[in-house]
Amino acid sequence: MNVVELKNVTKRFNEFVAVKDLSFEVRRGTVFGLLGPNGAGKTTSIRMIVNIFAPDEGDILVLGQHISSDLQPRIGYLPEERGLYRKMKVGEQLLFFANLKGLDTPEASRRIDEWLRKFELSDWKDKKAADLSKGMQQKVQFIIAIIHEPELLILDEPFSGLDPVSVNLLKGVISDLRQRGKTIIFSTHQMEQVEQMCDDICLINHSTKVLGGSLREVKRRFGRNTVILDYEGPDSFLSSDLVKRHNRFPNYSEITLNDGSDAQEVLLRAIGAGARVNRFEMVEPSLNEIFIEIVTGKNEKGTDHNQA
Repeated sequence: MNVVELKNVTKRFNEFVAVKDLSFEVRRGTVFGLLGPNGAGKTTSIRMIVNIFAPDEGDILVLGQHISSDLQPRIGYLPEERGLYRKMKVGEQLLFFANLKGLDTPEASRRIDEWLRKFELSDWKDKKAADLSKGMQQKVQFIIAIIHEPELLILDEPFSGLDPVSVNLLKGVISDLRQRGKTIIFSTHQMEQVEQMCDDICLINHSTKVLGGSLREVKRRFGRNTVILDYEGPDSFLSSDLVKRHNRFPNYSEITLNDGSDAQEVLLRAIGAGARVNRFEMVEPSLNEIFIEIVTGKNEKGTDHNQA
């Protein structure tokens, strides 16, 4: 069963169309990436799924039924706008929200201690939220979202503001939840996190879906016209007629070739320019490269990459 279904959903705020004719499905037990640049409509879509906003047109089904307050105990939600009761102690705050989700105090207390240990926050249980760093506060809010063990977990920019160690910890928790059969939707514009974690994606741009489907199928549809080149020396060859564009990273370049270009010719020109090549590999384009191509309108073939 699909855990979430959006069918031709539109949401307006006066004359502004925040989401237009949006359709996608989220399969049970998967991690689903809702992607797009800032202002694309991601957060509005999430708020409709959790019943903060009602769609003006279209239909939304969550866990097989129309969204209502009866479904709230089965959903966990980490909003983009973080906010805790600053003068309230962490443990008291977690207990308050756990009770709101229907947990009795003994069971809630057991889960609170377990999650605080997992996130290395046990020593902060009796501290006020105002005393915590932003990263610690975000961990507390994540615990609030999952303390009641929801079937559906919705995370809006969950990695924002976290240090690399905390990001890895949170990714591990999300992976564990997925293995336990939970369904996770997360909204982000950090493409590397999506590639590592997501089964399916939906890319929204200017309020409209422009790309969707399983991550593997999406990357396959964009072909293998990308070269990973790790080299030392001059990069004048990158401005040649063979190269559509390139992204330079600290240890390598990700090069997108023009249609019909021969990757071997790029290698020959790199060597001819005096570059020392340590690695040369034809790969599928990264999701970041696909994102840039779609959002900036550089898909020269005009191919429709949508998939419901």
